[in-house]
Amino acid sequence: MTKPPQSQLPQRLFLVSGKVQGVWFRQSTKQLAQQLNITGYAKNLTNGTVEVFAVGSEVALQQLTEFLKQGPAQAQVDNLTVTSVTMTVPDDFTVA
Repeated sequence: MTKPPQSQLPQRLFLVSGKVQGVWFRQSTKQLAQQLNITGYAKNLTNGTVEVFAVGSEVALQQLTEFLKQGPAQAQVDNLTVTSVTMTVPDDFTVA
């Protein structure tokens, strides 16, 4: 069975708030995303939140969601919002 192209996989946009900047949140997210074969990005927003765009299988996105609820050890996640989106699919996962 062949896997579908990235453009046909589910896409999610996450907004993570709390103590999520300056605590290796984006890099930790990137490492997990690469392990799960997720493409997308993680970037800091000027309001102190982190935005994560992710494209991958439902199982992989659920695992990423569970991670984003807590983040790395130094983080404190106060709120996580998840939205299904349709955006241009990147080739890999980047940190901005």
